[in-house]
Amino acid sequence: MADESGPINKSGPSSTYGATENNGESGGTRGTTATEDVIVIQDSGWYYIKFRFREPFAEFLGTFLLVSFGVGSIAQTVLSKGINGNWITIALGFGLGLALGVAVSGTYSGGHLNPAVTITMAIYRKFPWLKVPIYITAQVLGAFVASAVIYLNYVSAIYNYAGDKREVLGHNATAGIFATYPQPFMSIGGAFFSEAFGTFLLILVILAITDERNVPTSRIVAPITIGLTLTAIAISFGFETGFSLNGARDFGPRLFTFFIGYGIEVFTAYKFYFWIPIVAPIVGGLVAGFVYDSLIYWGDKSPLNKNVHHEHRSVA
Repeated sequence: MADESGPINKSGPSSTYGATENNGESGGTRGTTATEDVIVIQDSGWYYIKFRFREPFAEFLGTFLLVSFGVGSIAQTVLSKGINGNWITIALGFGLGLALGVAVSGTYSGGHLNPAVTITMAIYRKFPWLKVPIYITAQVLGAFVASAVIYLNYVSAIYNYAGDKREVLGHNATAGIFATYPQPFMSIGGAFFSEAFGTFLLILVILAITDERNVPTSRIVAPITIGLTLTAIAISFGFETGFSLNGARDFGPRLFTFFIGYGIEVFTAYKFYFWIPIVAPIVGGLVAGFVYDSLIYWGDKSPLNKNVHHEHRSVA
């Protein structure tokens, strides 16, 4: 995950914007001039909007991919009654969906795709707080739209499975395709811990592979590593709560089910469980940031390293 590739500059008297990328050769060919591919954008119209909101657009699209593949894998498993899916395929659906979402959005927005990641980065990596509500809104909208698309794709199968009923609980319940619900035996405290711990593991790995002093990871390796981490968490810890680990991934689809007829029970079921997938991942992310920065991270972005002094020395 990285920032926008190439500098973004205002260029020329008309206050146009340029995204530059160096396509020239350097250091060795006499008489060859390095060139830059510059995209010039006027201060109005769709192209300006596209540039101005490139980060929330990237978060929207990345979260859309995550939820589309993840919720789609649940729908195929549930609606086929296990014939065309199982827990492993669901774990892979979410893991691959996250990897692809990060690959698509990472260069432009950092590929957060999760409010817990965004808030953790704001506290421990100096991500601008002004962008936090913008990112989270884009993530929730991406998840909401993905749920709508999955519903449209599987609406015939949902009618075949449950008829006209849209139930949250019961033998023919289908609300769990979209949002997460805990096992009936889970306590509120147990569910909170499960969601927080799963997110702790996920964000711990994210912090590790984005640590500039840790083992360098390429633009391709990072999304795969993050996706495999989510798959491993699903396989190892997902049974009790459905491993949301992501407030946007859960709340966007939950809100969608409320609007299409599942009713207020999507929020009241299991003693108002809906708040846990929103709050617990944030707590897990903050603990992950504290643990990683306390034990491993040396960068000056973390408030835990405010007394660590960095010197720039020439290398012989």
